[in-house]
Amino acid sequence: MLGIHDLALFIVSGLLLNMMPGPDSLLIMLRSGSQGWRAGSVAALGIGTGTMVHVLAAALGLSALLSASAELFTVIKLIGALYLVYLGISLLRQGASPAASTEPSVTLPALSYGRIYRQGLLTNVLNPKVALFFLAFVPQFIDPAAPQKALAFIVLGCIFNLNGMIWCHLLAFSAAYASRKVRLPARVGLWLNRLMGGLFVGLGLKLATE
Repeated sequence: MLGIHDLALFIVSGLLLNMMPGPDSLLIMLRSGSQGWRAGSVAALGIGTGTMVHVLAAALGLSALLSASAELFTVIKLIGALYLVYLGISLLRQGASPAASTEPSVTLPALSYGRIYRQGLLTNVLNPKVALFFLAFVPQFIDPAAPQKALAFIVLGCIFNLNGMIWCHLLAFSAAYASRKVRLPARVGLWLNRLMGGLFVGLGLKLATE
């Protein structure tokens, strides 16, 4: 159908690739652990929207332009890196919530679902490596003689995104459940928040220097 082949292999490969840790997974765990599974789910939906942006861009040839222009790739890469560093520094500055002094555990300040959604969207959209990934991975499962290559690309992209949403929501529920069951002392929770912030900063610097 539509020139798509080895669909089962694509689904399995896509699921395994979605399970690889990165900024998206870190953001979901962070929001689920601090505000519950609904916040993690909203972050996942933002990430899924960002994935569809990359899928449509690749299907329309915009990602090919990105891969062909070193200057454009560098600009978008640096913007994405700066955003990850910004998220990390925000976590480092937030530290403990005001309730930390009276409660045995520490949590991050709650964010609106709209802001969490935008965080998920921007974390994904501003990562140019995702665009190049789709250009390199998806065409392997489309027949070169297929009459509707763009449509086949979009269909495979939707399947990949569905796999990703299943994994991201499983991650959100797991992180929220673990957060409810394990109440960390304030000092430990504070250092975990700082560790998460440091990881975001490190991911941003890694993206900028690659």
